[in-house]
Amino acid sequence: MAHAPGTAGAPVRRLTVLYDAECPLCTHVRDWLLRQPRLVPLELVPAASDEARRRFPGLDHAAALDEVTAVGDAGQVYRGPAAWVVVLWALRGHRGLAHRLATPTGAVLARGAVLAAAKWRGGQQRWGGGGYRRADGWVYEPRLGWRYTGRGCADGACATD
Repeated sequence: MAHAPGTAGAPVRRLTVLYDAECPLCTHVRDWLLRQPRLVPLELVPAASDEARRRFPGLDHAAALDEVTAVGDAGQVYRGPAAWVVVLWALRGHRGLAHRLATPTGAVLARGAVLAAAKWRGGQQRWGGGGYRRADGWVYEPRLGWRYTGRGCADGACATD
């Protein structure tokens, strides 16, 4: 977990969750999160989107596409297992689980769950899942392989540099 200067120990009153909008698992979890009663407000924003870049200009947006990232209202940044724990903490029905996952033993379980999800996600991208778009402009499509579209060139019409 990383903190913006002066945010260590600051209370979390709102979370923004950045997720890969091109990933079926990620959008499924997004939809599930939207249905959950919350103790802390959650906003879900596609990672590396114009909105995410505008709101968090200092964030590594390519990394946010690779692993779930949550940003607290005081600038706290949580990635991977820590992000999942803080998001569960924000949910009314899952705060107790979040507290258990925040222990040393629970952290091992949280990391394992995140690694399992990443492995499943990677398998979907390689073997019959949808395409995969990275923040740096590279796109993988199962039928075509990797190609470079450049940032903001969703139609593939931009020239490569």
